[in-house]
Amino acid sequence: MAHNETRNVSTPHPRRWHILGFLGFAQLMLILDVTVVAIALPTMETDLGLTREALTWTVSVYALTFGGLMLLGGRLADLVGAKRVVLAGLFVFTAASLVTGLADSSTTLIGGRIAQGVGAALLSPAALSLVVTLFHGDERNRALGVWSALGGGGAALGVLVGGLLTAGPGWPWVFFVNVPIGLVIMIAVARLLPRQSSAGPRPRLDVLGALLVTASSATLIYAFIDAGEHGWLTLTTGLLALLAAGGYLTFVVWQQRTRSPLMDVRLLARRPVATGTFLIFLATALMIAAFFLGTFYFQHARGYGAMHTGLLFLPIALATMAGANLTGRTITRLGARTLAVTGLFVTAAGMAVPALSLHPVSVAVGVSIAASGIGAVFVVASATALGQVAPHEAGVASGIVSTFHEFGAAGGAAIISSVAAASLVGDTLTGYTNGFVAAAVTAGVAAIAAARLTPRRNAPMPAHHGAH
Repeated sequence: MAHNETRNVSTPHPRRWHILGFLGFAQLMLILDVTVVAIALPTMETDLGLTREALTWTVSVYALTFGGLMLLGGRLADLVGAKRVVLAGLFVFTAASLVTGLADSSTTLIGGRIAQGVGAALLSPAALSLVVTLFHGDERNRALGVWSALGGGGAALGVLVGGLLTAGPGWPWVFFVNVPIGLVIMIAVARLLPRQSSAGPRPRLDVLGALLVTASSATLIYAFIDAGEHGWLTLTTGLLALLAAGGYLTFVVWQQRTRSPLMDVRLLARRPVATGTFLIFLATALMIAAFFLGTFYFQHARGYGAMHTGLLFLPIALATMAGANLTGRTITRLGARTLAVTGLFVTAAGMAVPALSLHPVSVAVGVSIAASGIGAVFVVASATALGQVAPHEAGVASGIVSTFHEFGAAGGAAIISSVAAASLVGDTLTGYTNGFVAAAVTAGVAAIAAARLTPRRNAPMPAHHGAH
């Protein structure tokens, strides 16, 4: 690692739990902004005169930028120090939130969302790498449980907060609320984390690698989004997927040839990292699918207002947090495989409830049950993927996990919107039923796959701290 914290990594930081709290709330802001906007879109459409295309981009461009630049953010954290990248990401995200809230046109609105995505891509992997390096052993699993609880619950809380703010002071406050929170976290992180000192020459940043993986990620996420609107078996979707695959292949070849690679591609060949990214992708896709179906069902099919819908998601948020927290406390004792399979089967059972009986109570209860299982899978995914990485790999490994989180969000939304299309454009409830059936089956099949792929227990992190 080119830059190390002044404190030795083997000595626990005395304020590590305070730091986790502030970083967790920073991550909560980023995840909130994925779903908080969705419930405010009808009001924004009226106030700003947004076209259907602009509405779509208001949601999707944030995930595109966030997911596309994630590996770059993780690599920067390894090269120049996680503290610096966290502070830079917080500054960009906070300033962008202010600009977005002040937007009076679709151009300014979408530009602000792109800038928010840049800040989030810097902040998220750098913050997660700090969590990985500040905590060790069983403490790390508990810390990842807290992290996942805040992140997983954030998507559900986004619907609640978005409903309350839209119905109250108005949609600009969906963005303005990030400004004071961001400033407080910036001050706290700057004071709590130790200064960083150079431990040797700084490697050059792999700009070409960053451009390749960013362009490929953005292309693939766009393919997911476009497929959700125009269908999966179209020429455009196929060409975009092939283009993204070609970009990734070129990236892998380049990483093996360049002297200062953006990432060690051998990381993805490790079973724990590969399994963790698979689980984080699935958990996020299932979570977004549940929230997508729930919000549209309550608002479109039942005619509930933004605040009413938001309040119905409060137990869902609490269930997500409870599942993540409990898993973080028990994963060392019960093992990753047991909890991954259990979490996915619980998710499948929860999705099956509204699939069998599409009633407001069934939807609220079923999605809450599913959310508790999804929260558990989030923790298993993070602990599995990051449990065996060395300190100098923490940033890029966190970037990989966060990238697949965004892939899951984009893919989940695109797929479930295609499956539920009949209900989204018409008066029938068939689409919602089909959507919950598809989610239940996916979770059940994933549970069987997880039983074979997931290691039983997390091995201890390697003792060596070799330079990158």
